[in-house]
Amino acid sequence: MSALSIRLPESLHKNAKAFAAAEGISVNQLISTALAEKLSALATEQYLEQRAARGRRAAFLAALEQVPDAPGDPQDRKLSSAP
Repeated sequence: MSALSIRLPESLHKNAKAFAAAEGISVNQLISTALAEKLSALATEQYLEQRAARGRRAAFLAALEQVPDAPGDPQDRKLSSAP
């Protein structure tokens, strides 16, 4: 495991302490988890951008043509008309 020293604004440190305490974890654990979540989101965004760059509109439209033209499930209509 590595050690990392960071400088945080006082307000951010205060909020981190409060949330860590509420979750019953250490500030280190909170920051480690938050960083892992952020890195995962960035990696996912990068993957999707790379995947999209390989996509071809013609192939997408051809796949879309394979979808049957059928009415939607009545249950879906009930959900979409909810207030």
